[in-house]
Amino acid sequence: MNKEAKNKKGCPLLTLPLLFLAGLFLFSCGGKKGQTAENARNKETKPAYVPAFNGDSAYAYVEKQVSFGPRVPGTKAHEQCALYLEKTIKAFIPDVIIQQAKVRTYDDKTLNIKNIIATFHPERTDRILLCAHWDCRPFADHDPVPANRTKAVPGANDAASGAGVLLEIARQLKMNDPGIGVDLVFLDAEDWGQPEDARPQKEDTWCLGTQYWAGNPHKPGYTARFGILLDMVGARNTVFPKEGESISFAPDVVNMVWETAARLGYADFFPNQNGGSVTDDHIYINNILKIPTIDIIPQDMTGQHSFFPFWHTSKDDMESIDRNTLQAVGNTLLAVLAQQKAS
Repeated sequence: MNKEAKNKKGCPLLTLPLLFLAGLFLFSCGGKKGQTAENARNKETKPAYVPAFNGDSAYAYVEKQVSFGPRVPGTKAHEQCALYLEKTIKAFIPDVIIQQAKVRTYDDKTLNIKNIIATFHPERTDRILLCAHWDCRPFADHDPVPANRTKAVPGANDAASGAGVLLEIARQLKMNDPGIGVDLVFLDAEDWGQPEDARPQKEDTWCLGTQYWAGNPHKPGYTARFGILLDMVGARNTVFPKEGESISFAPDVVNMVWETAARLGYADFFPNQNGGSVTDDHIYINNILKIPTIDIIPQDMTGQHSFFPFWHTSKDDMESIDRNTLQAVGNTLLAVLAQQKAS
């Protein structure tokens, strides 16, 4: 169905027809294109040990971030949460870089931002990138109550959920080494983008921390085999169709992740369907760093909402978070990491 929706950054998108695509069971740069998902499932593969992601632990990490208040750059809550993230990550992955920078918003404000980069086994050259933004939108411009639209978004799902999953993955990496290098990047100033009704519309007002990091990576010449971005990955009744730009940039990675999710029993969360294209952090990682990066992001295929019911509203609080969704995403990512070593 060719329904019109709004993407995360306020620009129109056309949701692609709901097609079932062929998928690859394992991602490989030399993988055969055109292999069907059925053939991939029937192909014998070497099993890999996958540590159990703890959804309760991830939930607690989300809850702690939300307890500081909206993590809007320039606020006390933002500073407190940055210290919490740094301390928590270092307990699992000691190699942590705090990248501080100044960025300019669409409304000519200067923000002091912090990208937080945890490097698991920095000596390994074969690396996987996992990332999520951790800041909150400064105004709930999609709230149904006009009086709330000048208030900051609590940001439980957008974006504490992605950061919470990464923290639990960091905890698991300390206990279970997947045998490859992993970089966990917590991106700042993603959500201060220009509202869709503001005029004149400007380019590149979203993902400011990502734009800075991609242009000034923590390590000169930084690269990774592939990247996975998490955005809004904790709400109940969430569905993650295959995001359009991800299919364009990294179809093999998309197929690998969705096939892995299906194999683990999470096809209801990761349906074999195409969604619309979304302007998100992965766009800049692909275009600037040339790392094939996909976006795990919900889209409402019924057309009632763009992403989830409380997106950019004052109701994006802990009531919207579901441990089962966190579990599905986290288990899928750990399985993806484990099968990289197996491959």
